[in-house]
Amino acid sequence: MKVHNFNSGPSILPESVMEQAAQAIHDFNGTGLSILEIGHRTTHFQEVLQEAINSVKQLMNLGDDHDVLFLHGGATTQFMQVPMNLLDENATAAYHVNGIWGKKAATEAALFGKVEVVADSTDKQNTYISKDFAVPRSAAYLHITSNNTVEGTQWHEFPETQVPLVADMSSDIFCRPADYKRFGLIYAGAQKNMGAAGVNMVVVRKDLLGKVNRKIPTIMDYQKHIAAGSLMNTPPVFAVYVSMLTLRWILQEGGLEEMERRNKAKSALLYQTIDSIPLFRADVAKEDRSLMNAVFFLNDPSLETAFLEACKQVNMIGVKGYRTVGGIRVSMYNALPLSSVEVICELMKDFASKHG
Repeated sequence: MKVHNFNSGPSILPESVMEQAAQAIHDFNGTGLSILEIGHRTTHFQEVLQEAINSVKQLMNLGDDHDVLFLHGGATTQFMQVPMNLLDENATAAYHVNGIWGKKAATEAALFGKVEVVADSTDKQNTYISKDFAVPRSAAYLHITSNNTVEGTQWHEFPETQVPLVADMSSDIFCRPADYKRFGLIYAGAQKNMGAAGVNMVVVRKDLLGKVNRKIPTIMDYQKHIAAGSLMNTPPVFAVYVSMLTLRWILQEGGLEEMERRNKAKSALLYQTIDSIPLFRADVAKEDRSLMNAVFFLNDPSLETAFLEACKQVNMIGVKGYRTVGGIRVSMYNALPLSSVEVICELMKDFASKHG
């Protein structure tokens, strides 16, 4: 029976990407070597890395003002690496906190400089995106989380700001077109929408770097990584390769416009189903609902265990909500087919007919 993978991350990959990655483990491009064995400074891997970088720039429509890095670690590493490179000890960074990950990012930044939390949506359990806020003109940057994986909210229009805009896009990277040139820095762990766990993509505008007074450890310095072409130390070769394949797949499928079309179709179907069945409810403000992660609840909490068991019986995985939020969470990343969303919607209707 088909498995419907709603995991929030690591998450579903395109089938063709998995097939190519599996083949490369045994024989990478006819070399007789596994992708796991090739040297990171060989032309074999150099071509992989360069294609990945070129694909990012093509999808984001970026020029030479921005550099693309593929680094170790997930987005959590960037919670400290961003302020280490952009925030002086006596300067202030503005942080927009609309969920768990934004709060963690702000906490880490406070170790390196001053942090002003310009928005906080905990008054309504992070079920909306705060849009009425002011950013100090003197701020080194404004940090946002573009999609809140845990709470199920997403920025649909990015804020206008006179200071550099920094975004954690780990859970909605490449899900839609945007004016990416507006951003001073974007970072994203690959494991949700652009590959396998173990690599972190950073897109940075070069003119923001080299302005802090602190000494930055070599391995944490973006400028050093740029100079070394993401090869300062041995990169996670396999994870970069899977990201390259995933980026290639996005381009072959029609780019970000096509990803957005598919993602809107999937999320619209699921939210329409939730709203039409009294047994279920979604607490997130409708205008802020995420295309990637739908969080909802059963109005009778005693039925949650039975619903999760019903999902399990038809091979749906990853639908239990995050431990601090509870409820149900359905993650609908780029590679998830519409057919999987159709299956869970039919299950919800059937479950409601029996328990509603």
